[in-house]
Amino acid sequence: MDNPAENVSTLLKEWEDVKIRLEQLFRERDQKNAKGWMEKGIALFIQFLYYTNEESTTPSDSIPFQQFYFKPVNIEERLGFIMDRPGLYHSYRQLSELMVEQEKLFVKKAIVKKSSRPKA
Repeated sequence: MDNPAENVSTLLKEWEDVKIRLEQLFRERDQKNAKGWMEKGIALFIQFLYYTNEESTTPSDSIPFQQFYFKPVNIEERLGFIMDRPGLYHSYRQLSELMVEQEKLFVKKAIVKKSSRPKA
């Protein structure tokens, strides 16, 4: 995790591409293809969650939500819903909201971290 801000910038650009594709697929009611793109979006969100909390991602079935300080409210229930039903438009909307909330938390963390540095 060399530069978290750079990694997040790249991740958010990738999310924008995924989001545009998902909007098109849901507009066309193409749930089958939307599912694959949703899985990519979910993976990006999980990666973002780890970056924000300065944790390294480890490929495992369970996400250690309790060890994350910067996370959206009700993350376990919301992400569980999305992962159980990736083909639903409602899941896409929820994932989009989680990305927005996580981005705000990332910015908040950066501000807190910057203000807590000792002055030169």
